[in-house]
Amino acid sequence: MNARLALRFEAAGGRTRLRVDAQEPPWKVIRAFPQANGSAMLHLHNVSGGVLAGDRLWLDIAVGPGAMAQVTSTGATRIYRHRTEAPDSEQHIAISVAENGLLEYLPDALIPFAGARHQQRTSVSLADHATFFWWEVIAPGRQAMDEVFRFESLRVETQVRSNTRPLILENVRLQPFIDSAQSIARMGPYTHSASFYAFQVGRPAADLRELESRLSETAREASSPGVTIWGASALASDGVIVRGLSATARDLPATLARFWKTARLFLTGEEAVPPRKMK
Repeated sequence: MNARLALRFEAAGGRTRLRVDAQEPPWKVIRAFPQANGSAMLHLHNVSGGVLAGDRLWLDIAVGPGAMAQVTSTGATRIYRHRTEAPDSEQHIAISVAENGLLEYLPDALIPFAGARHQQRTSVSLADHATFFWWEVIAPGRQAMDEVFRFESLRVETQVRSNTRPLILENVRLQPFIDSAQSIARMGPYTHSASFYAFQVGRPAADLRELESRLSETAREASSPGVTIWGASALASDGVIVRGLSATARDLPATLARFWKTARLFLTGEEAVPPRKMK
């Protein structure tokens, strides 16, 4: 199945309005909820319950000048078992944030089922003075079904660019039946990976180093060797990244929320407004 969801957020009258330019099943959005800070909060739905073998799904999110949006999901992205002769499932995410715009993209975890073959490509374009917060969690599979690292292939590509330079270029591929995910060069004793990104284009490097320091302190507090480890690092420009590995998913959402709240207050001077499901 080929399907596209295209969302556009525009600032108007002190608030942000949602425009849906394309919506094809299994994608579904109901409405955007206005936030007290003028932002619009939106839940993404996949009415099929997950990504099927051979699916090619596109998600486009465009935040206009001065607009503020928060996009989250209603549940984990489940990647179903690959079918013989079907192509790998694919999900393509294209995000753009215009000048003085702000986007918080806070999806639930990606869970590849046993036998899954999946590719996810995320491309982000940030204009001058754009602000972007994003987290991502990758699970090893359905642990309750004894499916830890039983998927066939998972490829995750990420590109984040400003108008002048690439900020992040990543290409990760896991093939547990070929290269053990739990080798010391990959996941080691851990099962879940998590990332948090905070960008503000044009922010002075000294500010980003200060944010790195604050996030590093939270990372140290949240780390417990053998259970969960976290680390934070300022990028070459315009952002800070936090990485984590964990042997359990239990504390990941709360810890990611701590990083997000710290970064949002630092970069915008405003408190984070958690999605309703996190309250």
